[in-house]
Amino acid sequence: MSLPETRIYPDADALAEGAADLVAQLLASAIAARGRASIALSGASTPQPTHRLLAARPLDWSVVDVFFGDERCVPPGDPASNYRMARESLLDHVPARVHRIEGELPAAEAATRYAAILAGALPLDVVMLGVGNDGHTASLFPHTTDLPAGAIVVATESPVPPHDRVTMTYEVIRGAGARVLLVCGSSKAARLAEVYGELMAGCPQLPIARVGPTIWMMDEAAASQLPRRTS
Repeated sequence: MSLPETRIYPDADALAEGAADLVAQLLASAIAARGRASIALSGASTPQPTHRLLAARPLDWSVVDVFFGDERCVPPGDPASNYRMARESLLDHVPARVHRIEGELPAAEAATRYAAILAGALPLDVVMLGVGNDGHTASLFPHTTDLPAGAIVVATESPVPPHDRVTMTYEVIRGAGARVLLVCGSSKAARLAEVYGELMAGCPQLPIARVGPTIWMMDEAAASQLPRRTS
């Protein structure tokens, strides 16, 4: 099991700048190679500063397909919606081709419909990831087991509300050209150190440890308990 590439920044602002630069570079490289690019966005609040900076980068968004790594089963205008967050911080400001998960539908139906959309776009060029305090990523939780073989999108259940979720599977995330994890703040430091320890031992257990080789982009606070500091 390979260790992640770690990029550590002095603060949240520097992290957002670095992440926007990297994602823009990855998408531009894909466009140069194939005339198009694809990215799956993550949820929660950490990506928002990166999104705002990314919208200002010189990139031909008209040939970028935007997907979502996961979604909460709420309407698209709900404050808990990952789509709403991404729309306000990025998608309202760029002419990308957006493919949202229909969170207003029952989770199983939304998963089936999104799998049909996503199948023709694989492999994705970039998958953005976050990590929860329990080590989950996307809506793949420590208790999310026995995923159907070959499934690319599934319904899952979160231990915290909104409970019903739709998520890409490990297979999709691992198959992407690049995986980029953004982590900010000291509250995630202990969990990151635990995940790093699992990877060093070659025994990945927590979901974020099981997604394949990943670029970890962190501020100093989030990286403070890592057993090895490289950049």
